Amino acid sequence: MQDKTYVITEIVGVSDDSISQAVTNAIARANQTLKALDWFEVKEVRGTVVDGKVGQYQVTLDVGFRYLSDEEMRAWVQG
Repeated sequence: MQDKTYVITEIVGVSDDSISQAVTNAIARANQTLKALDWFEVKEVRGTVVDGKVGQYQVTLDVGFRYLSDEEMRAWVQG
């Protein structure tokens, strides 16, 4: 098995609908920019209150993405 080294970064997902959708939104957006996303961890859940109701869900995530080997980098570039 190949050794792996990860970078961890913190992101916040937002949704008007649910906590789950906030996580999904965050991962989908991060995946547009970061390569080799492998895992996430929910760190914090919060939201806004508007007129006595939930206005928005906000979820803080740590996401881990791998440093790619030279071979993996060539594969990503070649698509």
